[in-house]
Amino acid sequence: MMAADVTAAQLAAFVAHEARLLDERRWAEWNALFAPEGWYWLPASPEATDPLAQASHLYDDHLLRQVRLQRLQSPAAHSQQPPGRCHHLLQAAEVLAADAAANRFELRTPFLYTELRAGRTVSLPGVAWHRLCVHEGALRMQRKRVDLLHADQPLPAVEFYV
Repeated sequence: MMAADVTAAQLAAFVAHEARLLDERRWAEWNALFAPEGWYWLPASPEATDPLAQASHLYDDHLLRQVRLQRLQSPAAHSQQPPGRCHHLLQAAEVLAADAAANRFELRTPFLYTELRAGRTVSLPGVAWHRLCVHEGALRMQRKRVDLLHADQPLPAVEFYV
């Protein structure tokens, strides 16, 4: 695949596939969806513009994702005994930018994320912002930003990537 070949349907399918991998705890496959420089950001405020200068619930590059995913899969992770589960209910992904010449594709996807852990259910509404590129012939995430509706309020401990 080349950037010039990317369609809106492929972009939307990528977002749905990414959510499915998270729901199915297919961590390594999910992590492989990131470009080498890709990062995941869950800001602590919907107005946040800089993850290095403002508070974040999560701001993970490749190394931090690896560490977090190893912990989630470890038998020593008491918060995952029994293993939690999650579900993403997505609205249609909206393509905001498709610049094949710059190899940059941006999407906005409203969602409802539900997590079940230790018999408790937590639901978190929000919007996912994806910046994708074509890397080595496949779509990859350069960044994923998740704006929770109430990110600036006290949140329960979120174990998984939203």
